[in-house]
Amino acid sequence: MMRVVFGTDERTPVTDVIVEALRQKGCEVTTVADGEQWADVGRAVGEAVAQGGADRGVVCCWTGTGVSMAANKVAGARAALCTDAETARGARRWNDANVLAVGLRLTAPEVAREMLDAFLTTEADEAERAQVTRLR
Repeated sequence: MMRVVFGTDERTPVTDVIVEALRQKGCEVTTVADGEQWADVGRAVGEAVAQGGADRGVVCCWTGTGVSMAANKVAGARAALCTDAETARGARRWNDANVLAVGLRLTAPEVAREMLDAFLTTEADEAERAQVTRLR
């Protein structure tokens, strides 16, 4: 069972869809930050993933930018702000992203579900490992 840590600086219908979709996919979901400031949300999710408390993370804020920047300040966290399934798939495949950042302003519930599916089912391309290692 994949362990996913979730954090958001505000609860919206999209965040509810994300948590429910994760559970429907059989993930063990832990919420580490809910309604806190975006910098704290991003850091908390990044730390949980980097320290091994979760296999992957999902972070949300209005644009997705702040939480992705905060998560990426944590060594070992590789957050990718994605807007569609293909971007999420590429972030996993080529960048071994372990945190999906979602902007709440423009993401429709169905797009969020599609991104989660791509993010959770795509494996990292081992041919890219040398590039990913340079990020540490």
